[in-house]
Amino acid sequence: MKAGTKFLLGAVLIVIAVGYLMVEGVRQTGTYFLTPTELATRVSEDPGFRNVGIKMGAKVVRGSIHRNPDARQIDFQVTDGTHTYPVTYRGLAPDTFNDEQEIEVVVEGRLDGDNVFHATTLLAKCGSRYEATYDEDSKA
Repeated sequence: MKAGTKFLLGAVLIVIAVGYLMVEGVRQTGTYFLTPTELATRVSEDPGFRNVGIKMGAKVVRGSIHRNPDARQIDFQVTDGTHTYPVTYRGLAPDTFNDEQEIEVVVEGRLDGDNVFHATTLLAKCGSRYEATYDEDSKA
């Protein structure tokens, strides 16, 4: 076998091995990003989907936030207008996470058998806090 053929064969094997490792890495560490309605649909189609790591984006139901400072636990509900899930989170919440206004959150974690979402990560978005103010008198 010629040296060029050996080199080409070796390069092809390396590319296949690297491609396989990339696909497996994404498959094992990839997380789904779903709304509560999409999550309910997935769980009804496949009950084994409950122990899959996912990210869920939704709005916090006003008045549903209950804090336990001693245990650093926060219980609340999220909804997309159609489906609602209770969420429990242990850790420190972002400053923008409060009941004063409607907030959007992204929670990462797993859904258990009792339909409670156990979040390991909590991200809160508050658009009004970061929007620029517009003053009618400042127009040129």
